Amino acid sequence: MDSIERRLWEFKNKTVALCGIGGSNLPLIKLFKKYGARVLACDKREREALGENADKAVEYGAELRLGEGYLQLPDADIIFRTPGMRFYSDELNDLRKDGKIVTSEMEMFFDLCPCKTIAVTGSDGKTTTTTIISELLKADGYNVHLGGNIGKPLLPEIESISPDDVAVVELSSFQLISMRKSPDIAVVTNLAPNHLDIHKDMQEYIDSKKNIILHQNAFSKAVLNLDNDISRSFGEFTRGQTFFFSRREKTDNGAYMTEDGKIMMNYYGDETYIMDASRIKIPGLHNIENYLAAISAVWGMVSTDTIVKTAESFGGVEHRSELVRVFEGVSYYNDAIGTSPTRTLKGTLSLFDRKIILIAGGYDKKIPYDELGFAIPEKVRVLILFGATADKIEEATKKSPAYSENNPVIIRVNNMEEAVAAARENATQGDIVSMSPASASFDMYKNFAEKGIHFKNIVNSLK
Repeated sequence: MDSIERRLWEFKNKTVALCGIGGSNLPLIKLFKKYGARVLACDKREREALGENADKAVEYGAELRLGEGYLQLPDADIIFRTPGMRFYSDELNDLRKDGKIVTSEMEMFFDLCPCKTIAVTGSDGKTTTTTIISELLKADGYNVHLGGNIGKPLLPEIESISPDDVAVVELSSFQLISMRKSPDIAVVTNLAPNHLDIHKDMQEYIDSKKNIILHQNAFSKAVLNLDNDISRSFGEFTRGQTFFFSRREKTDNGAYMTEDGKIMMNYYGDETYIMDASRIKIPGLHNIENYLAAISAVWGMVSTDTIVKTAESFGGVEHRSELVRVFEGVSYYNDAIGTSPTRTLKGTLSLFDRKIILIAGGYDKKIPYDELGFAIPEKVRVLILFGATADKIEEATKKSPAYSENNPVIIRVNNMEEAVAAARENATQGDIVSMSPASASFDMYKNFAEKGIHFKNIVNSLK
């Protein structure tokens, strides 16, 4: 019996409570039932609202605990929280005081994973960077397990992972806040105010992210953004190799871009030319940064030839500056992943050589919009706003020194249908329309993907 099986058999005759009945927890029911655990599937929503997820939970062998008292768990031994649950909530604090073990799927995966782990965090760019790293490794012949905050949970796959594989994981601040094990290779893309509706303050958010490097050892590698003050400051806490990447200056150790657009790697004084940045298929300065981070992460594991071929062929991730359709001579882009002001600023607003029509607004994460508002008059011809942050974005835009009446034209609407209609009405041939909310989506949608799909469906139905 290997060490993974031995650890999993420790769940035999234990009662395991999975908090939140969704995609990340459903596969865990089967795993823990296989090793003799009693499983409670807990959710604040009632069965009717959960739909087929509740049916699947029962089919897989779980007992349901639903409704307002779903966290009253006197009979549970181990509680798995979902990333969206506040780690320091009163309910979880009370469970810990009662001697319950409170953990998460990702914490346990890191405890058990037998192969090399590469993890990416940051305020913006982490999904694309994680995906690029995965694509680079797969292209060079590695068996890659991609998961975490992107795609699927990895713990249900733990039995099939071999020591020669590589796990590539995206980690959010909600996952990192309680983690006390860091990856072999840690990447921090950047840090800016985000999720301040959930974290008690900016310091808690930063401290959560810092866990990605705090528990590394001398054989590990940290990859940090030299151009971002907070990410750069993490260099004080690294124990193993430290790589800095930069789009603005030469680094002592790491990937960087020269003034004339060449991507270089400086590996302890050994300079290697990799490619011109113009060969990267996915557009935008932020995606050059994502490649610099990814190259630094896999340097020594992947050939330069593989890096160049992947850069030329990889078309990007859905909902990230995704061209939906050219209709009536107007290009419509879905950038639903623009869930923060910095992401929209460095993404959509950095891509195009002309002023665009921007659809923005959404759920308020209690973060500032000053920097985005400052840039909008320079980058946007028509600003279409709806959602909880519409007032904040309009106010920040009007405070910009570059703002004047009708620069940009600001249009307020009530929903996505009206937003697309307003964009179509104000667009002329050759225009670019981008839906990049600069906000989360929870005021009207389950998540950014649902918002992006809704936008795409409306655009594709235009006649």
